[in-house]
Amino acid sequence: MANRENTFKQFFCISYPGERKMEKVTLGPMPYMSVMPTVLVGANVNGKPNYMTAAWATVACMAPPMVCVAINKGRYTLKGIRENKTFSLNIPSVKQVVETDHCGLVSGTSTDKSEVFRSYYGKLKTAPLAEECPVAIECTVFRSVDCGSHELYIGEVVEIHADAACVTDGKIDTEKIDPIIYAQYSYFSVGKQVASAFSAGKKYRNKE
Repeated sequence: MANRENTFKQFFCISYPGERKMEKVTLGPMPYMSVMPTVLVGANVNGKPNYMTAAWATVACMAPPMVCVAINKGRYTLKGIRENKTFSLNIPSVKQVVETDHCGLVSGTSTDKSEVFRSYYGKLKTAPLAEECPVAIECTVFRSVDCGSHELYIGEVVEIHADAACVTDGKIDTEKIDPIIYAQYSYFSVGKQVASAFSAGKKYRNKE
């Protein structure tokens, strides 16, 4: 009888309260996120623009607007951020994936990366912005946090520079940017939109 009940439940995907439907495995502690944005951290080091590739970046605050990025303590770029108290986060398109990955493969200590992108400056004058990237964010250092292997830099956003062709109705258009997504040692492009945020969840009550 028990075997017939289990077969019935499995066939019709039935689960009873208290039962675990999906098997889980533990993988140990790690800094895992499913996907992350690929950015180029820009900083002036010894008077020259330098760009390093990073994926550990996100929004930190809405008001005032802030973003943050985690940088390994051994990275050359840190010298410029500490010296100038400014940095930029540049959002590359998939068209710049080769140049973007190059900036993560080589260190500014031994390789001059000042000509990988055409650099220009905005309000801060010390945070280089990559012209080829469709979006660039100018930041002043608000705070840094020693996290162990990495330092977390929280930057207050001073200005956002976006290609006019990537702006729709006054807002940055993700599809037009075609940003690079990083996950598990691989780069991906953004897929199709599956739902509208702050809207899709309203259907939840209707399922009850």
